[in-house]
Amino acid sequence: MQQKRNIQIIEWEDLDKRKFYSFGVFMTMTIRATVYPATLIRTRLQVQRGKSLYNGTFDAFFKILRAEGIRGLYRGFMVNSFTLISGQAYITTYELVRKYVSQYTKDNTVKSLVAGGSASLVAQSITVPIDVVSQQLMMQGQGEHLTRFRLSSDTDTTKPKKVFGQTRNILAQIFAADGFRGFYRGYFASLLTYIPNSAVWWPFYHFYAEQLSILAPSDCPHLILQGMAGPLAAATASTVTNPMDVVRARIQVEGRTSVMETFRQLIKEEGFWGLTKGLSARIISSTPTAIVMVVGYEALKKLSLRPELVDSRHW
Repeated sequence: MQQKRNIQIIEWEDLDKRKFYSFGVFMTMTIRATVYPATLIRTRLQVQRGKSLYNGTFDAFFKILRAEGIRGLYRGFMVNSFTLISGQAYITTYELVRKYVSQYTKDNTVKSLVAGGSASLVAQSITVPIDVVSQQLMMQGQGEHLTRFRLSSDTDTTKPKKVFGQTRNILAQIFAADGFRGFYRGYFASLLTYIPNSAVWWPFYHFYAEQLSILAPSDCPHLILQGMAGPLAAATASTVTNPMDVVRARIQVEGRTSVMETFRQLIKEEGFWGLTKGLSARIISSTPTAIVMVVGYEALKKLSLRPELVDSRHW
């Protein structure tokens, strides 16, 4: 290994792929279940006009909890869990593109930026239809007046057996109103949000990890440094891309079609502060996500190392 300041990265060719995917599914599901309430709150905050319903992240949390209970914080979760597919597509694309780019440059920032952006492009192509449906379900309850689609009375129930009945109801309404294209509403806005977010996150993650390694004691485990670098990178990426995330949420929930028109109306009605809506909820959700994802992902890669490499290097 080189000097300890250079944190060694486990690359695609170092992994046992069967272990990698088996552990990866469990890790991804655990992360999504942990941060889903913050994702729901963020969506409601971004869609509401001004402070018509909630005064902020914590106000929204307690109001939803009082009015809708724990189940209210998990509206649409069953549908959203299908993003497990896009999660696996994301990490596979990231690692493969990173390996491909390595043939042309050894610069870690370039490899991370290109691989992160490419991974997000693939993942969003799978995720957007799932998001469109799950966000409509998120807005039911206190936020239903903010969305075009509402559950019909025969499916609007708290009984668990009706969960997929609610999903079918929303699916039918979206298709009746917009056809198949309705499931890709906001696709362009999602790409403008998540490709930069992913492209920014990975280089900053490696950058922060390297800087922390300079400050940390020489015997500090790399996993601790990486666990600290993850949320720093997440906060940076969230702040940079939040304006487009607000626009994306409004397009998908309100049925708009124009990114620029939605952006202009947001500025006109709520000023530039409107571009920060949901930012605290986004950072709150991205911080534990980043910690769990980074620690989980790096631990996952260590667990998935090919047997002959386990003791051959200091990871």
